[in-house]
Amino acid sequence: MNHTTKAGLLIGVLCGIWVFVMGFSGWYKDPVMLYAFWLVILIQLGVLIWGLKAVATTGASYGKLVGSGTMMSVIGGLILFFTSLLFTTVVFPHYFEELRTIQEQMLKESGKSEQEIMQEMQAAATMSTSFINAISGFIGTVVTGLTASLIIGAIVRKKSA
Repeated sequence: MNHTTKAGLLIGVLCGIWVFVMGFSGWYKDPVMLYAFWLVILIQLGVLIWGLKAVATTGASYGKLVGSGTMMSVIGGLILFFTSLLFTTVVFPHYFEELRTIQEQMLKESGKSEQEIMQEMQAAATMSTSFINAISGFIGTVVTGLTASLIIGAIVRKKSA
C-alpha cells in the first residue's frame, strides 16, 4: 500500500474515531465541549504532514505532493462521509434534534428574541440532515486537505531538496 493510501485511510479512521468519541462521551451535547469536534482538523493536518513527508522521500515534485495530499484527503473524506451517515442515522439517530435543543438554549442565553431564535433555527434546519452533514464533512475535508497540501507540500519539498 502506498503512502497516499495509508495516510488517507489514517485520516478517515482517526477522524472517525474522534467523531465517535464526541458521541459516546456526550460532548456534542455540551455547548462548550461541542467545539472539541474541530480537533478533526488538527488530526488531518498531522496525518498530512506525516504522509507528505513520506511521499517527499520518493523525490516527488511539488505538484505530486499537492496531488497526494489532496488524494489523502479525498480517501479520508470518503471514509468520513460514511462514518457520518452511520453516526447520525444508526448510532445517534436523535443527533440533530439534540443539537437543535442546544442551539436554542445557547441563543436564549445570548439574549436573542424569540423571533431571532426562530429565524436562526429555521436557517440551521436546512443543513441538519444526515446527507447534508456528511457531504459537508467530505467537502470540508477535501478543501482543508488541498489548502494544507499547498502549504505543507512547499515546506516539505523545500526541506527535502
